[in-house]
Amino acid sequence: MPEGITVNKRSAVFMDLGILEYKRALELQIKTLEARIDKSLSRDRVFFVEHPPVFTLGKRGGEENLTVSREFLASRGIDLVQTDRGGNITYHGPGQAVLYPIVNLEEKRMGVKDFVWGLEEVMKQTALEFNIKAGRDTLNHGLWVGNAKIGSVGLCIKKGINFHGLAMNICPDLEPFSWMNPCGLSHISVTSVRNELQKAGKDSSGPAINQVKAAFKKHFAAILNYDMSESHES
Repeated sequence: MPEGITVNKRSAVFMDLGILEYKRALELQIKTLEARIDKSLSRDRVFFVEHPPVFTLGKRGGEENLTVSREFLASRGIDLVQTDRGGNITYHGPGQAVLYPIVNLEEKRMGVKDFVWGLEEVMKQTALEFNIKAGRDTLNHGLWVGNAKIGSVGLCIKKGINFHGLAMNICPDLEPFSWMNPCGLSHISVTSVRNELQKAGKDSSGPAINQVKAAFKKHFAAILNYDMSESHES
């Protein structure tokens, strides 16, 4: 963490949800958030998931940054969902690794900016495991390889507890990203771990999602100071 930050050590349960429709994952997040708020759930939860194709809008909206029509998306079987997370428009799809930490930041003694830094660092260290050097942009959150975005962060905090989280492109179909201005930004491109490996001359289909899951779990625990156990029951 950046110098001077105090982060209490806590325990959390890591859960692999597999491939789960976005709205169902959101319902699970909200249910877990409410249980953490009323203290019927004592430990934080960290959900690892992939989504079927979906575009989501943040608090700042973002439909104006969609470059195709709703009818076009419907013809492809792709939903457009309004959410209460921060940020603008985002795409999720198979081959993108998503992490939803339902964590009590007040108990962690952690500010939102530091938490965002931590989530970006989880993605940065994961990219390094696959020999990809990625970094931050001082003006825009997320993770970047040059001018190409490889990972996003979008959060919502209620009563000191976070939900929503991060999404990192591992081996998704990149075409749907061309149907929007990513996160409301024009004149940028989007990349993936697979794309960067292939650009480096490696004949690669990208790492297996289970490799990414293991990296996320390891780096989340180390960077954000958690003892992590794993469960497949939500």
